Order: sequence, then structure tokens, then C-alpha cells
Amino acid sequence: MQYENLSTYNPAEIEEKWYEFWEREGIFHEEPDMTKEAYSIVLPPPNVTGQLHMGHALDDTLQDVLIRFKRMQGYNTLWLPGMDHAGIATQVKVEEQVIKEGTSREELGREKFVERAWEWKEEYGGRVSRQIRRLGASCDWKRERFTLDEGCSRAVREVFVSLYEKGLIYRGNRITNWCPRCRTALSDIEVEYEDEVGKLYYVDYALADGSGQLRIATTRPETMIGDTGVAVHPEDERYAAFIGKEVIVPLVNRRVPVVADEYVDPEYGTGAVKITPGHDPNDFEMGERHQLETLIILNPDGSLNEIGGEFAGLDRYEARQVVVEKLRETGALVKIEDTEHAVGHCSRCHVTVEPLATLQWFVRMEPLAKPAMAAVTDGDVEFVPPRFTQTYIHWLENIRDWCISRQLWWGHRIPAWYCEDCGETVVSRMDIEVCPHCGGKVRQDPDVLDTWFSSALWPFSTLGWPDKTPEFERWYPTNTLVTGYDIIFFWVARMIFSALEFTDRAPFRHVFIHGLVRDSQGRKMSKSLGNGIDPLEVIEQYGADALRFTLMTGNTPGNDMRFYMERVEANRNFANKIWNAAKFVLMNLTDFDEQYRPEPEDLQLADRWIMETLARTEESVTANLEKFELGAAADAVYEFTWNYFCDWYIEAVKPRLYADDNPADRQLAQYVLVRVLREALALLHPFMPFVTEHIWQHLPHEGKALAVASWPQPEEAFRYPQEAERMERLMDAIKAIRNLRAEAGVAPSRKYKVLLRVKRDDLQAATAAHEDYFRKLANTEALEFLAATAAAPENALTALTDGFEIYLGLADLLDVAKETERITKEETKLNQEIQRLEKKLANEGFVAKAPAAVVAGERDKLAAYREKLETLVERRAFLANLEGAAQ
Repeated sequence: MQYENLSTYNPAEIEEKWYEFWEREGIFHEEPDMTKEAYSIVLPPPNVTGQLHMGHALDDTLQDVLIRFKRMQGYNTLWLPGMDHAGIATQVKVEEQVIKEGTSREELGREKFVERAWEWKEEYGGRVSRQIRRLGASCDWKRERFTLDEGCSRAVREVFVSLYEKGLIYRGNRITNWCPRCRTALSDIEVEYEDEVGKLYYVDYALADGSGQLRIATTRPETMIGDTGVAVHPEDERYAAFIGKEVIVPLVNRRVPVVADEYVDPEYGTGAVKITPGHDPNDFEMGERHQLETLIILNPDGSLNEIGGEFAGLDRYEARQVVVEKLRETGALVKIEDTEHAVGHCSRCHVTVEPLATLQWFVRMEPLAKPAMAAVTDGDVEFVPPRFTQTYIHWLENIRDWCISRQLWWGHRIPAWYCEDCGETVVSRMDIEVCPHCGGKVRQDPDVLDTWFSSALWPFSTLGWPDKTPEFERWYPTNTLVTGYDIIFFWVARMIFSALEFTDRAPFRHVFIHGLVRDSQGRKMSKSLGNGIDPLEVIEQYGADALRFTLMTGNTPGNDMRFYMERVEANRNFANKIWNAAKFVLMNLTDFDEQYRPEPEDLQLADRWIMETLARTEESVTANLEKFELGAAADAVYEFTWNYFCDWYIEAVKPRLYADDNPADRQLAQYVLVRVLREALALLHPFMPFVTEHIWQHLPHEGKALAVASWPQPEEAFRYPQEAERMERLMDAIKAIRNLRAEAGVAPSRKYKVLLRVKRDDLQAATAAHEDYFRKLANTEALEFLAATAAAPENALTALTDGFEIYLGLADLLDVAKETERITKEETKLNQEIQRLEKKLANEGFVAKAPAAVVAGERDKLAAYREKLETLVERRAFLANLEGAAQ
């Protein structure tokens, strides 16, 4: 039979072709099948505003390797994709768009603005999904979900109402992180802290009774307009006499009490702190403890409101400058010092956030956190690697109530209505028009839910919950969550406590944590550094397979990795190596019999070695994939494919393919080549799906696609551990002979005799039976065996390996006269160059006037020439001794 051979390897051609094939043939889609074991992963939903970056590429490739592996193992698999509506990020994008059109969100109104956001989603939302396809991700796109779709929205409302009914959701005034740019509250984990150098202002507050002053230190003097108290530590003897008195807040002349509170650090500043309950979380708690008034002095945009008095309307930073100047004028400002402190920034727009007391919705976390901790400590959920368990536990032990309301229009609107007549708050699973208590007019809460609220339900809402759908029954709980260590708090913990509360089961068995992809210098990729690498550009240049394999090799769970473009190029060369090996195999299958199957005892030594090595590789790759050591699995496939199959077995088997006088041996060689290549492609497929699918489709095969072919497993009848060990000893000897040739500088085409002393009877027989391996793989002319008692030859290069003593007679290796003539000519040239450079560098004018780098370069060149001359002189002396010994 004539098999179609391969053309030149072109990643772009084959990648588009086979992804379309997989989708068209429904390879990634399975119906629930209770006869198989289930395996499922939910794709961490990328933002609808996003585009593929290197972190996505790593995350998605790790998941794809796992799902392809399990699919080939015969599991009933589901990898469910989807997108997150990305509340703040999307609203910002749409606002920018409407501003360019000369209007604004407020002018459009809520309904029309939300319509525009949906239009934006339809136009741009599919971009990241298309990019994930380019990577080769085998998601079930027929089941793609969106956090704002009808099913997810129903699940969100059910969870909100249920938590409210259980008393686990409440509305109240609390300090939240407020973004003046986005004009919304943020949860603690949406704030990024950066160390900054700021100012510490020392200010005197006069005692109301006129008996003196109390000096405080603050980094935010503009907020003193909202001060309602001053605090000192109860055991600080410096201030014992002040406790219970009143002081006058400068500039606003407000009388406020001095209270004792253990929160105060006596070592910081002066040991006395102002209390501004409306603008600091710790001050808010002190204010509640001491029944102090809470004053809000900022507008939503960060400017001062009417409480600011003469400072009203000023931006917060302008107000700081004016307040400091006023304090200086009144004599209340004592001094200013530099101080380093952590400043919070909005993770979306990077504007400095304001702690602000506002009326928000919260989830009561303590009752939910306890079972979420138990799920991990009891082993229901395992972190890979385990060290991240402590990170998770620590966060839940110190968790605060979760602020879930956002002052946005794009998102899940909070299902709460307020009656304008009787004042009742109604939380409902269904939209209401009138108050169920009095029949009065109602208005819905204008806020939407934090994006992470819907993401927390992702593992079960996407499978149809609250309904018990066939997909939910089959694939929930999921098996593995793959995610970066940076969102353990954002997402992982919230999914676990949400799932336990509403499904009584943990949402996944394993949390597989990966690190960051850093640049070649170990720096985090960022826009500010300009060191980001676009994975799509890498795919355009080298192909998705090369990118994927680069991200997998050298990757260990939980650790950051450095990205080198040179490794991508090397892995493209690896794909090309496999391609060319397959071309060679296909070229030699013109008379291949697909029905032929040899008996295990028919195989020759090299056949037995490659079959045993393949079996060991299959065991290693499978075991490493099962324990999430994907990098080790990829390394094992690479080692087998390149070093053993391509570099050794194919070379060893070539004479058998070309021998016309032994068709049976040719048939056997064809069988082993096809079988080993086919199984190696299967092992490599989860890592490099495109090139492996393309080659597999050209080989003799059964089934529709490699993507759904059976995962290779060792066949006991074709295990040959003893024969493989013998072949490995022969290979060691061949490698030693190659190294001796290289050391002696022997021309590749020169053949020579090798003397061997074999120290094991089984190796003696194997070597004698397979002298052709030495002729083919070490380019020897003949082998001569030395008896155990024979003297070692003189004037020979020697190597010792396990089972062999190897001798190469120098006279056989070299044409001494010819080599001496070549070296003499090269010495003459080098001496001329050395004299030229010495003269040049002795010229004081050159050394003084030439750039320092040029002078240094010439000196380096001279040193290199002298070193090379020394080597040639030693080589010529060695040849002279060799010639004398031969005479």
C-alpha cells in the first residue's frame, strides 16, 4: 500500500486544518455516559474584555494536557469553557466608547447603557475564545457559558436570596475600599498595595480646657475635617492624664473626646492618633467601640463635600495641600517627616483607593469559612503543591465580611427592592412591581453584584444548578481546578465555600496551582516594563505546538518559570525532527502489511530495546501526568522521541530497511517503526496536539482521530528488560568510540578498527551478533576482540564503559603526515596574525586614540590566537611522538 508522505512542516497550515476537523467531528463534545468514569474541568473564565496573554497560555495548556490525557484514557470528559462579564472592566470599556461618541453613561441612562454593553460583548466578546482555540485548547465549545447568561443569572439570584434568607447576606454601613475613578466599592482582594514614600504630618490639637495641646501624627491631614475623636493606648503613661478630656480639631473647631484604645501603637508617630471613622477601617471600628459619630467628607469622585466647609469641591490631593498650608499658618503644624507606607490602588484602573464608610451589601463570612477550611484540612480538597494549603487556611482564618455590592450598571443587579411607602426591603427570586406588604411602589437597588460573586458559582452554575441536569449529575463535582497562586483568595476559596453551602460537596478534588510566566531575566511581564510577550505572535512565528511544549517543559507545580524565545525555537525544531522522522518511516512503507504482527521472540536486539524503552516511557509519562508533574512527563516524551527513537533506533534499523535480500526482516523493522512512532505520537499528543494528529493521520491507524485514540500502555508480551540492558551497554560503547574519535579530531568519513575487551559473556554474544550496529553507528571498519589475558595495545586511545574496554589504535585513526602539514600551515598563519597584533598594540598612538572597547577587543583577539597556537604546538608534538613510536 502507498501511504501519502508529508510535505514541508508548516505549523500554520496544519493547526488551522486540524482544529476545524476536531470541531467539525465533535471530538471535544461528549454526552453524559454513566458507563465510563467521569473527568471534568471548568475553564477559569477569562474576562470578556480580555485577550490571550502568556499567563492564559500556560493555564490553558496545563488544562488541555490533562483533559486530552483523560480523554485518551477513555474517561467521559468535559472541559467546559466560558467567559466572565468583568463588571468594572467592561463598564470602563463601554464608557470610553460612548465618550468618544460625544455622550456619557448618565446621558444614555441605565437601560440604553446596558444595551450598549451587550452590543460590545457580542462584537468583542468572542475574541478571547478564538484566541484560546489558536492555542489548541480542546474545550467543549457547544457548552460555552457566560456569567450573565440566563442559567448563570438564575443561579446567582438563587444563591443571593438563599443567603439572605439564612441571614448570611446583610446591608449595612461599613468601611469599604472606594475607587474614585470607577466610583464603586471594591473588595479587599481587588486592591493592590504598593510601598510608597509619603509624608507624616505632626499636628497639635488644643485641649478644650485650655490646659495645653495633644500632638498627633497623620499621613492624611485632609481627613481631619472628619475627625470625631483622638485615641491613645490605655497603658501609655505619657497620655494617662489626657484620657476623658476633649480636644479641638484644628481648622473646623470641633470638640472631640480623647479615648483609650488598645489598637493604638505607642511607638508610631507620637503615640496619639486622630480618629476618622468615615475614612479608615480601624478608625471605624474604634468609632463603634466608643460610640463616635461617623462623618463622610468625600464625594464619590474623591472631592470634598459640603462637610469640608471652605475646602468643599477641592480634589482630595488639592485639599491636602491647602489644609497643610492652613495648618502652617495657624501654627498647628509642627513638622513633616518622610515615611514609607503601603498604599492601596484599584486593580482595574490603578487609582489610589479611599477607605470610605458607605451603605453596602455584605456576605457574612465566618459561618461559610469554617466548612471551607475543613474541606481542605480533612482532605476533601487537595492543593498541588501542598504548600499552598497554608496560604488558603491563613486567608480564611483572617477573613472579613465580603462586600458584594458595586456601584455599576453592568452585572447582576441586586434582587432587592425598597418600598417607598412602608420602607420594607424585599429580596426576591422574581422581579416585583409592587410591595408585597402594603402594595406600595417599589424601586430596585441600583447596585450590581461583585463579579466574583457569580464566578464563585462557576463549577456548578455552568452545569445547570439549581436544576439536577444530566450534566450536573455526571460531571459535578469537577476533578481538577487549574489556576495561578495569585487568585487563591479571589476565586478558589469562594468557589469552595459556595459549593459546600449549596451542593454539600466540594467543587473539585484537586487545586493544581501554577506560577507566573516571567521574562528571561526573571521579571514579571508588565506593560510598564515593556517586556510582555504576545503568545499569538509566538504562535504565528513558531506554531502553537512549540509554544505549548515550551510552557510545559521545565514547568513544576506552583513555581514561576522563565520564558526564553530560544527554547521556543528549539521546540519548533523538535516538532520538525518528529516530522522528518515520520517522513522517513512513511517513505519505507510501500510494501507494509497492516495485518502483520510478529511474535515477541521474533524481534531483534534493537527492536527489543526500543519496545522496552517505550514501555518504560509510557509508565513514566502516565505516572507523572497522574501526579500533575506535567513538566517531567513532557521531558520523558522528548527524551524518548528525540534521543532514543530518532537518534538511535531509526539509524540502527536503516540497513534492515534497505536490504533487499531479507524481506522478513524489513517487514519486522517496518512493524516496530510504525508501532513505536504511533505510540510515541500518542504520548506526545496532549502536549503537541497539532503535529501529532497530522502525522498520525498519515500513518496506518484505526479510528477517527488521535485525539480520541487509546492512551498507550505497555504490552507485557513485548517487555524485554534484560535485552534492553544489553543494548544500552552496546550503546554506551558506541558513544565512547564516538567521543574518542572526536577527541582525536578524526574526519567523519574515516573508518578504523576497534579493539574490544568484553567483560560479560552475554555482551560478548550480543556484540558479535550485532557488529553492524558499530559499523553503522560508530563508523567502524571492523571489531577485534581481545582475550581476557591479552595485553592492552600501545599507542591507543582508551575508554572504559560498563562491560567493555575500548582501544582505538592511533595509527589507524590519523594520517600523521597530512595532519602535521595542515597544522604547520595553520601555525604559520597564526604567527603572522600574532606579530601583526603585537605591533599594533605596541603602537602608543593606537592605544591612546582608539576607543577603549576596540583596544580591549584587539587584546582579547591576541590572547585567543596565542592560546590556539599553544594548542597546535602541543598537537604537532603529539603527532611527532606518535610517528616515532610507529617507526
